[in-house]
Amino acid sequence: MICCLNPDCSNPLNPNGKKFCQSCSTPLVSLLRNRFRVIRVLSDEGGFGRTYLSEDVDKLNERCVIKQLAPKFQGTWSQKKAMELFAEEAQRLQDLGEHPQIPTLLAYFEQDGCLYLVQQFINGENLLKELQQRKGYNAREIQSILLDLLPILKFIHDRKVIHRDIKPENIIRHKTDGRLSLIDFGSSKQFTAIQQKSGTSIGSHGYSPLEQIRDGKAFPASDLFGLGATCFHLLTGNSPFQLWMESGYAWVSNWREYLRSPLNPELDFVIDKLLKKDIHERYQSADEVLKDLTPKQLLALPPAGKSSGKIPPTKAPYLPKSYPLLRILILVSAFILLFGFQESWYKHFRRIQISLSSRLSQHNNSGKDEAFLGQPLKITLGKISLANTLQGHKNSVLSVAISPDGKTLASSGGDRTIKLWNLATGKQSSLNAYSQQVNAVMISPDGKTLVSGNDDSTIKIWNLATGKQIRTLTGHSDSVHALAISTDSQTLVTGSDDNTIKIWDLATGEQIRTLVGHTFWVRSVAISPNGVILASGSFDKTIKIWNLTKGYSIRTLEGNYQTVTAVAISPDGKTLASASRDRTIKLWNLATGKEIRTLAGHDNTITTVAFSADGKIIASGSRDRTIKLWNSATGEEIVTLAGYTNTVTSVTFSPDDKTLVSGSEDNTIKIWQLSQ
Repeated sequence: MICCLNPDCSNPLNPNGKKFCQSCSTPLVSLLRNRFRVIRVLSDEGGFGRTYLSEDVDKLNERCVIKQLAPKFQGTWSQKKAMELFAEEAQRLQDLGEHPQIPTLLAYFEQDGCLYLVQQFINGENLLKELQQRKGYNAREIQSILLDLLPILKFIHDRKVIHRDIKPENIIRHKTDGRLSLIDFGSSKQFTAIQQKSGTSIGSHGYSPLEQIRDGKAFPASDLFGLGATCFHLLTGNSPFQLWMESGYAWVSNWREYLRSPLNPELDFVIDKLLKKDIHERYQSADEVLKDLTPKQLLALPPAGKSSGKIPPTKAPYLPKSYPLLRILILVSAFILLFGFQESWYKHFRRIQISLSSRLSQHNNSGKDEAFLGQPLKITLGKISLANTLQGHKNSVLSVAISPDGKTLASSGGDRTIKLWNLATGKQSSLNAYSQQVNAVMISPDGKTLVSGNDDSTIKIWNLATGKQIRTLTGHSDSVHALAISTDSQTLVTGSDDNTIKIWDLATGEQIRTLVGHTFWVRSVAISPNGVILASGSFDKTIKIWNLTKGYSIRTLEGNYQTVTAVAISPDGKTLASASRDRTIKLWNLATGKEIRTLAGHDNTITTVAFSADGKIIASGSRDRTIKLWNSATGEEIVTLAGYTNTVTSVTFSPDDKTLVSGSEDNTIKIWQLSQ
């Protein structure tokens, strides 16, 4: 079928091969801009245009969304305003689309008197449709929604953008992994432009606060009101718009009367503060909400570098005998049962439970799991100091890698560059700029080659010593986010958002084979030291173990309940570590596929994980802006490193384990000195 692009056409679908619409006689366009095939209408914008489901023929017919602006009444104020807002929406997506939970802008152009905005298609349902199907959400689900959306709001607010139309219809849950995405930036505005004077009233009544509807002013706190109203709607089933129609904003003062059952004190407080009519009484930032939602650290460490730049040493506790430990576990459980209504206390002691259970399990299973034979149970780190903070990237640092001699650091980021740093002095140089962001970098074990995985679906190979590009590998049909190189520096493995894994001869650039099996983005790959086993993690919530040399799947690990964000294999090749959006790290016996234990402690999605060169320590980075170091043998948390102001995206150890390097979405790289 071919879809008519006349926004007033009452029956736009036509059989293939037709040149004119059978309904309105408008000439039919088979491909917009010779690239996009329109399939059907998704929504109607009241004569000003439509939104269409389409295919991008340049990307193997990948689905996309096309928004059309066909303004009537040429030269009028309303036509001019509509065009301004449309152009601003395109600019917002261009600026914000790097976030994985915001649609990416694919194209913006004019054709046949209409403006078109092409963006990434989010395969899922919005929360309003989801609510209509399920009729309500419980407190735990609402808290999960808040924790998923607040980092997105923080991301856009940090870039001085206010969405101005937060509501269930503009939040889509991915069918594959359950992630939430924020859409429709047609009402968004630059914060600096609207805080100085009154503007046009815009937003949705009931979901948008008084200062926005009445005065045309919007602030980060205005979006937070919309988030609170959205949560209220999902909790109660009552539409804020309908309540506004009946009594204006009176409902926000007695919102609890609409609840089906009382909320826990923590969530009740958060929702109430989100819904304050007076903006000065409301939360002012997403960070403030997250602080009240996430459990406080029992032994919080000060941000690194604030004073002396050193973090106090943390010692792993001595492992006691099992029976006293069991008694402690029982007492803690009894305390939780007795005071279960105190949810914040529950969260603290749940962490203790997990920790004690992990230690008890390790003690009882001592000698049974050969993956940990010969490893010490006790690790004591001495002084950990923040040696340097490298600033040079103009956007998020997405990946870091250290050369085998420990002298060179490579980094890549959202600013479409690769930078090479002298790890000792911090001096930098840049490789040629890219047309799109560089998602991952890796240095070969022989120290000769730098490899980059890119958003333009290519892999580039560089001579590390000269900085000159050797070749470009093509074959993937979507962004490349994952890289791994065998220890003999002969084999390169790449993972892509086209759901495939490709194996390459690193020396010649020849593609050896393609591994197919994942049903969603492949965002992490790792090769065992002997070069035989490959592990891959995907947003389809699975980990697959492959025979790398022969190219067949050995097994699939399905213990994760959220997307798998990172995988790493220990230096002895016996243990696999996987990180997930469920805020845990799982350790697996690589030979058997059996889960060994779960490490819990981060307050948000874990984005990256790495083993130290000696295999004794695991480092993890998270959206909670911290790095945690763990004892790989016992699962005990050793220390937490703080100091970032945004998501930690990448961590890696130097070959001598004396240095830890981390990259972040706050555009910086931190160099940490470790000592044992």
